[in-house]
Amino acid sequence: MNVILENLDLFAGGYWRSVQICLFGLIGSLLLGAVVAASRVSPWPSLRLGGTSWVTVLRNCPLTVVLFFCAFGLPELGIRGSYWTFGILGLVLYTSAFVGEAIRAGVNAVPTGQIEAARSIGLTFTQSLRLVIGPQAVRSVVPPLGSVVIGMLKNSAIVGAFGVGGDLFSVSDRLTSAQGYPALPVLLGVLAGYLAITLPAGAVIAVLERRVAILR
Repeated sequence: MNVILENLDLFAGGYWRSVQICLFGLIGSLLLGAVVAASRVSPWPSLRLGGTSWVTVLRNCPLTVVLFFCAFGLPELGIRGSYWTFGILGLVLYTSAFVGEAIRAGVNAVPTGQIEAARSIGLTFTQSLRLVIGPQAVRSVVPPLGSVVIGMLKNSAIVGAFGVGGDLFSVSDRLTSAQGYPALPVLLGVLAGYLAITLPAGAVIAVLERRVAILR
């Protein structure tokens, strides 16, 4: 416990850095995942093929492989950036495939008659998604999407281990390797930091699920 108190500023800084990774990863994966889901249910075959390929490849690749591709593969293509940028990019790309599938499942849960009715009154595909399908799909999307978000928050630790610097993982490495503190209390501090991220997120998701259940 003394280790945590003596280095509380380091743990606080690492916690905030990890929160930043989670926030950027969450925003990016939700936005990209929505695009992937829209492609998957698109009436245009080329978009459906692109969305399906995206999901198939990324869902079957380990996150570490995606991270290494971003960090070492993209620079060979002339794309430069920091480990911080590539780490978040890899997390967003990887998670977007799971987000896209969760949203697609919610869209498919909307009765076909609703979609046909939207088309019959002249709504375009985009208008149908925004005005008819989307509001109904949200109710089915929240539970699986919540699981994806929690998984993404935990995967942020892998991004930290990848070397973005300043996060909770790098704090533990600094204290144990560079300063010689015992590993157990340091890891307990890191565990507490990640629990302080995932538990509030889980509580928010549970509230959303209850509200959706009332609206059904």
